[in-house]
Amino acid sequence: MKSTFLVATTAVAIATGALAEDTMSNKEIVGTFLGAVSQGDVDTIRAVASPDYIQHNPFIPTGLEPFIELLPVLQEAGTTAENIRMFQDGDYVFMHNIWRNAEPFGAAEMVAFDIIRVDENGKVAEHWDALQPLVSETVSGRTQTDGPTEVTDLDKTEENKALAVGLVQDVLMGRDPSRITDYISAESYAQHNPNIADGLEGIIAAVETLTAQNNMFQYTEIHAVLGEGNFVLTVSEGQWNGTTNAFYDLFRMEDGMIVEHWDVIQPVPTEGLANTNGMFTGFEGVGPESVER
Repeated sequence: MKSTFLVATTAVAIATGALAEDTMSNKEIVGTFLGAVSQGDVDTIRAVASPDYIQHNPFIPTGLEPFIELLPVLQEAGTTAENIRMFQDGDYVFMHNIWRNAEPFGAAEMVAFDIIRVDENGKVAEHWDALQPLVSETVSGRTQTDGPTEVTDLDKTEENKALAVGLVQDVLMGRDPSRITDYISAESYAQHNPNIADGLEGIIAAVETLTAQNNMFQYTEIHAVLGEGNFVLTVSEGQWNGTTNAFYDLFRMEDGMIVEHWDVIQPVPTEGLANTNGMFTGFEGVGPESVER
C-alpha cells in the first residue's frame, strides 16, 4: 500500500463528503489527516483532529492549534511523507513512513514509525513517533523500508503479538537469550537494521561486536505492543550509546516464527523540549500485559 499522503485520500474524502467520522475507517481518518498535514490543509486538519490533540514527539508542541502553527515550516521546507505500511490495532493506527525534505526533523530524509490514536468520536487524538536518518547503504543490502507490506493471518494477531513480546523480554531484555531460536527463524530472517546482516548469524555477529565494544544495547521496558495479522510493532525503552533510547521494532511473522525485522532507534532528548508529555506515556490497554501468552 505504498503511497504518498499527498495523493487521493484527502481529495476523495472531501469530494464524497466522507469527512463525517462515522463513514471512514480509522486508517482512512489517519490517512486524511496526514494528507492534510502534507498539503497544509488546515480546514481538513481541524475537521478530523481533536482540539485537544496530544503530542508525544518531544520537539512539537502539544495541542492542535500549536501544531497547525508549525505547518508553514514544513511547507517552506517542502516536507512530505511517503507511507510504506499502515496497520490498525483497535483505536491505534501505526505506520512505517519515509519523510522527505525533512530537515525540520533533523535530516533530508528520515525513516519513521508513527502511531496515531483515534478517539471514540473518530478524531485524531494522540501521536507518538520515532525517527532516524535514512541511510543509502546497509550491511544486508536491503533498505530500511523495503519488503512485504500485505497483511495476512488476521486470526493470528494475538499469537504473533505474544511472539514479539517473548522475543523482546527473553532476548532483548536478557531474561533468557538462549531461547532466540524459539522466536527467530533459523531458515530465513530478513534484516533491515542498516548495521546488521541477514539471518541469525547476523544477529550473533552484531551482538559480539557491540559486546566487545562494551556498547551492547539494553532494553529495559516494553511500553506498547500493536499488531495486525502477520505484523507486530513493539515500542520499548532502553539504553545504548550512553543514552536512553526509544526502540521501535516491526516484526513480520510466518508459521509461528519471526522472519523479518525493521526498526527505528531514536535517543530520547532531554533539552529543547516543546512538550512534557514524554515519548512513552499515554499508551492505554496496549502494553505487554494486554497480550495473552
